Amino acid sequence: MVDAAEEALARLGPGHYQTAGEVEVRRRLEALFEQLLDSLANHDLGPMIAFAQSVAEERFNAGYDLSEVQTAFNAVEEAIWTQAVAMLEPGQLAQTLGLVSTVLGCGKDALARTYVSLATRTHAPSLDLRALFRGSEGA
Repeated sequence: MVDAAEEALARLGPGHYQTAGEVEVRRRLEALFEQLLDSLANHDLGPMIAFAQSVAEERFNAGYDLSEVQTAFNAVEEAIWTQAVAMLEPGQLAQTLGLVSTVLGCGKDALARTYVSLATRTHAPSLDLRALFRGSEGA
């Protein structure tokens, strides 16, 4: 599954993940996948949330756009969905994919909240939401 996620990120073209190098990208995806498995095994979202917050701080400080990091989470999720559909019985899919999506969704939520929190302290053009609300004054 990590191989499939790595291939998905490689198809994205230029970006921070391509400049990080294959070994580092693989290490990061393996860490995310291991955190997912740990959260599923222990029925505990706390470590995934802490992991995502840590990743957000590291990547924000390295100049990554939030969408790049979320894409890595999405690549792992897509790889799992593909494998699950191919390997599991139909009756097992809903619960399995629901659990995976819940854990990764909590991670992506923590990631986004941390990025927004960091962006409020320093201007981050990729998170400048003012354009969404132009014309809403007085509405």
